[in-house]
Amino acid sequence: MTQPLAERMRPRSLDDYIGQKHLVGKGAVLRNMIDAKRVSSFILWGPPGVGKTTLAQIIANQLETPFYTLSAVTSGVKDVRDVIDKAKNGRFFSQASPILFIDEIHRFSKNQQDSLLGAVEQGVVTLIGATTENPSFEVIRPLLSRCQLYILKSLGKDDLLELLNRAITKDEQLKRKNIKLDETGAILRYSGGDARKLLNILELVCDSFSDTDEEIHITDELVAERLQQNPLAYDKDGEMHYDIISAFIKSIRGSDPDAALYWMARMIEGGEDPKFIARRLVISAAEDIGLANPNALLLANAAFDAVNKLGWPEGRIPLAEAAVYLAASPKSNSAYMGIDTALLHVRETGNLPVPLHLRNAPTQLMKNIGYSDGYKYAHDYPGNFVEQQFLPNDIKNERFWHAQHSPQEEKLYQQMLRCWGDRFKN
Repeated sequence: MTQPLAERMRPRSLDDYIGQKHLVGKGAVLRNMIDAKRVSSFILWGPPGVGKTTLAQIIANQLETPFYTLSAVTSGVKDVRDVIDKAKNGRFFSQASPILFIDEIHRFSKNQQDSLLGAVEQGVVTLIGATTENPSFEVIRPLLSRCQLYILKSLGKDDLLELLNRAITKDEQLKRKNIKLDETGAILRYSGGDARKLLNILELVCDSFSDTDEEIHITDELVAERLQQNPLAYDKDGEMHYDIISAFIKSIRGSDPDAALYWMARMIEGGEDPKFIARRLVISAAEDIGLANPNALLLANAAFDAVNKLGWPEGRIPLAEAAVYLAASPKSNSAYMGIDTALLHVRETGNLPVPLHLRNAPTQLMKNIGYSDGYKYAHDYPGNFVEQQFLPNDIKNERFWHAQHSPQEEKLYQQMLRCWGDRFKN
């Protein structure tokens, strides 16, 4: 059976590795560790197709040490212990620790992650974990504390073009074909910075030509046409993960509960981690529904908790309930826009001083120099409000939150108008 192009083009050394110069370029942290042959345990966090598995294999080759690999999707605690036993029994004193590579490590349960701790701490294995999810949410703290974290980036345009040209000129099968890269916009756009997806698209397009003597002119139109005819072919390893979650969130944002349920069903059937779906619902509730319906965040959080309590497949029911509720809710991103505007302002203006009347005065000295002087306690006034300045002097008239048009948010806006008058007029 012929290997896929992405596998045939997998680099075997750092010299052939494309991208991630901040980690493996000259003088970079991982390059120095590999050159010194002293590699400690670490976790690689980044999107699909950026070289996490390849980098782990290259490190094992460079160190000339045994390489064990487990998938968190299919492996249990027993598999972890079996590998650790093999590592103990097969290691010679002068050798570097065997490398244990765990793909999708964020899918390991707490018990599975706990089973790694002793072996990692004692140096029985050097752990290299790969994850597309933020490890601070999914990897237990004791394991994180024993590992460095390195972030991999989506491949840039120059990296992808280098990979394309290398495949066309170096791959034994492709170089027998007469391939011309007339246009690259579509193939780069569809790949989304994912090397595997890029090579799968290239292979799909080239395989659609049967005559090896025929010139293959790769154009944007040709790429789009071939992908429309066979949209799943370039996604052989499930990299539609990000495309489908994007469609799911946009369906909720666009108030289409039917589409939200469809994309959720696609994720469920594809084996997506239920907690990943639940987290995205919580984010959507805060970002897209926001103050238009604050109950949405409560329901999304409740769905997240229910998934943890119920497990699978029953957990699909609260997830579906939350998805429909969020999609059918009124929408507002005013809080999301407000905090981003405030963050931008902070970055531009720096650490502006807190007005003296807002500063706490726990000592007499602080009182003597004006801390807390003039502060008005809102609950001492009618309606529990009294006008005073809360922003730093230099930006005292700035506005960050702007109400949007929904019944719930209109109530908040009217309250602000009653308190602040003209200052809060949009």
